[in-house]
Amino acid sequence: MPIGEGQLYLGIDGGGSKTKAILLSQQGQVLGEGVAGPANPLHGVEQTFTSIKLAAELALEDAGLDVDQLPRLVAGAGLAGVNLPELYQVVEQWVHPFGQFHLTTDLHIACLGAHNGEDGAVIISGTGSCGYAHTGNKSLIVGAHGFPFGDKGSGAWLGLEALKHALMASDGLAPAGPLKHRIETALDAQGIDMVSRMAGATSRDYARLAPIVIELAQAGDPTSLALVQDGADYLAAVAEKLLALKPGRLSMIGGVAGPLQAWMPEAILASVQPAIAAPEMGAFLFARKQLALLEKTA
Repeated sequence: MPIGEGQLYLGIDGGGSKTKAILLSQQGQVLGEGVAGPANPLHGVEQTFTSIKLAAELALEDAGLDVDQLPRLVAGAGLAGVNLPELYQVVEQWVHPFGQFHLTTDLHIACLGAHNGEDGAVIISGTGSCGYAHTGNKSLIVGAHGFPFGDKGSGAWLGLEALKHALMASDGLAPAGPLKHRIETALDAQGIDMVSRMAGATSRDYARLAPIVIELAQAGDPTSLALVQDGADYLAAVAEKLLALKPGRLSMIGGVAGPLQAWMPEAILASVQPAIAAPEMGAFLFARKQLALLEKTA
């Protein structure tokens, strides 16, 4: 089907680190992609709107279409943070540039994408962490409290815990091992200066420290091992809660999910299956279904 004909859809995955948008045909053919900044309204509503619009424009440009085609698009967006009702309402009331804008959580689209629109469960462990399951008429959210209140087992959590350790070690209250030195190097600061350096830091800033912890854990550093094991134990507990609903399939996605599986129980890992598609594809499936429902009731 030529790009210029038929209904066009936009699938949007907005998280704490980036926003990815894909432009698709009615049949689900990806025509273009765009990536912009973070889109978690908990950390800035205007930034969220800016990132969504920019990612959409870049997807259109990638497809060889003008940005004046935005009003033609049926957009489905799954965003971190909108599991909080007040933030959902704020984003839902956005005067958006699209033909239609259907909003849901990043958890929902991740689950839809991972299981191709069917029932299932998903654990997200990237900048943040959370679990979601949907089966029949039952759904369950585990976590999704946001950083720094929750997000255990995530990149942001690992980075924060690593900084806490470095500060404790600076005071002589924890071993001054390789984790302390690597964090000092990454921040180009020591002691109380590390606090100054990270004052006002976002979850994304803390998540940038997570690869240090994972690398040192893989190399056998006891402090780093203890941190990643704590995170892996948490994700295993989340998996158990989700699997109790008998969702059929469980997938783990996100940049931290893969590495932490090395410290999770084999019994849990036996239930983990690869995601069929990415969250942004889940956002497309969501948008297509919402449009169909609107047309059915019209």
